[in-house]
Amino acid sequence: MDRDLFKMALILGLMSTIGPFAIDMYLPALPRIAGDLGVEAAAAQLTLTAYFVAFGVAQLFYGPASDMFGRKPPITFGIILFALASLGCALAPTLETLSVLRFIQGLGAAGVMSVPRAIIRDRYTGAKATRLMSSIMLVISISPMLAPLVGSLIIGPFGWRAVFVAVALAAAIAMLLHALALPETLAPERRKPFSLPSMLASFGKLARDPAFMGLTFIGGLGMSAFFTFLGSASFVYVDHFGLTANEFALAFAANAAGFFLASQFAANLMARLGPVRLMRTATFFYALFSGILFLSFAFGFGSFPLMVVLLILANTFFGFVMPASMVLALEEHGPIAGAAASLGGTLQMLLASLAMAIGGLAFDGTPLPMLAVIATCSAGTFILALVTVRGRRATTAAARSEEAPAE
Repeated sequence: MDRDLFKMALILGLMSTIGPFAIDMYLPALPRIAGDLGVEAAAAQLTLTAYFVAFGVAQLFYGPASDMFGRKPPITFGIILFALASLGCALAPTLETLSVLRFIQGLGAAGVMSVPRAIIRDRYTGAKATRLMSSIMLVISISPMLAPLVGSLIIGPFGWRAVFVAVALAAAIAMLLHALALPETLAPERRKPFSLPSMLASFGKLARDPAFMGLTFIGGLGMSAFFTFLGSASFVYVDHFGLTANEFALAFAANAAGFFLASQFAANLMARLGPVRLMRTATFFYALFSGILFLSFAFGFGSFPLMVVLLILANTFFGFVMPASMVLALEEHGPIAGAAASLGGTLQMLLASLAMAIGGLAFDGTPLPMLAVIATCSAGTFILALVTVRGRRATTAAARSEEAPAE
């Protein structure tokens, strides 16, 4: 990886971790929050759903705003809003207040997660963009691998509210990194004045592109499966299987590791196999292992070691798909990259929020409802890969290992 690519990956990756940290550090606390606030597990899970709904909806506005004002101002606004809401969460007296503040926190996090997609498209396309997206995911991978463990270490002596103080401090560090190290990638002459008809026209154009929608929902269904796991894993692992908070953190890290390690090979595999073959092969095995996991528990053969192993295998294959699907969805929409990133992110997050809510409402203290949602979503990724993923300009662009920055 060249020096410029490495620098952008490090900056964008470290900044983007604050959103996942607000999720992953929080997971070991969910059973304790439910107990402390006197609510059921499903009610505590709704605080996650509130975060994701806001995260999804807000991206509709951050994308066009970044096309209008440049990439940096929306990120600045998002980080500040996120930090203030995090401090509010630390003081929340009731579940209702916590849910509202988590919603506001999600509004802020959306800017830090969605605008970097447009920044990548400003600079690169094809294999280089996929390599940068994969590298950012590698940096972000410290969140699911370390954040639950850090969260459990904080929760033990200081309580669950201290997690939000730690997240606010992480936001302050992200603000410094953004202010001092991130360049503006959208020149003033390329910015577009805000126009509601223009924004709606851009969204309409994207909605009529079957490849964009298919790739977006492939990513969205994969995110739905993973976020369903996020919402239920702490209750399944701690209450059903009897793990401690630290053991849960280690098991969660193992489940996430396959996805992020595999994502590092996505660019090379896309160049070698082409995006169509990569998508269809990887989603097939993703659906296969998820289906085996669900059936093993449905027929009474499930166990904790089996769940961990099969989730690692399933997430590994989806790790080949996620960065490539993000890049390919934006590949042919450079002039409206902000709008494409925001619409794609919104659709994915709303779908994931719906799946998480369904998983939470269906939760019965066993892994089965969670695994049913995961198996359904993974099967959907394979069906979409068969139906909608076709050869595009990116098929040849991805085969080039070196490209000039995108115009």
